[in-house]
Amino acid sequence: MAISDWGAGEGPRDKLLQRGAQAVSDAELLAVLLRTGHRGSTALDLARELLGRFGGIRGVLAAPGQQMLDCPGMGESKVAQLQAAQELARRQVQEGLAEGDLMGNPQQTRLFLSHHLGGREREVFTCLFLDNQHRLLRCEDLFYGTLDGAAVYPREVAVRALQYRAAAVILAHNHPSGVAEPSSADRRITERLQDALGLLDIRVLDHIIVGRGQSYSFAERGLL
Repeated sequence: MAISDWGAGEGPRDKLLQRGAQAVSDAELLAVLLRTGHRGSTALDLARELLGRFGGIRGVLAAPGQQMLDCPGMGESKVAQLQAAQELARRQVQEGLAEGDLMGNPQQTRLFLSHHLGGREREVFTCLFLDNQHRLLRCEDLFYGTLDGAAVYPREVAVRALQYRAAAVILAHNHPSGVAEPSSADRRITERLQDALGLLDIRVLDHIIVGRGQSYSFAERGLL
């Protein structure tokens, strides 16, 4: 059943419009995006199925596309709608980072990195390049694969930092396993990058590891 088939004032879309987005549940919000259900089930039923399968709204939005397509009632159109919602959220947070001091708002930085890296199926090494007021100049994914299996070259990070005239960087990568604790390889590459960029008078402000619903900050743990 499609949301358009609900009676006036009965469906989640009407509830959202009449009472505001904060008045509807996660399942109802998700149903508005999905619009239709499958085989006699409503969009709300499908939304509840997805939330249960992926462990909540964060899991749904971060789920790989193929896993979504394997769910009954989920086609390419619905998957694209959810991916678009996730990307809009990421870009909204990124715009905010470009306007302010990243080190003055670490929660916002972590939120952005969670959106940016949380749903990746393989490890991605990202750099946030900042100006001398710690405003975001550029976010760039530089290396892919595990830090042991895919080399992270300090020279490449330095070249990008000089290209963007960055005064500081925040390093970040994800752990697809979901565990945010740093490995020995994570610690080694952080030290190498800190030493290499320090020669250019470019500060490494933090290295953030994104796990499943959690993150780890080298700066907060006193490792920088």
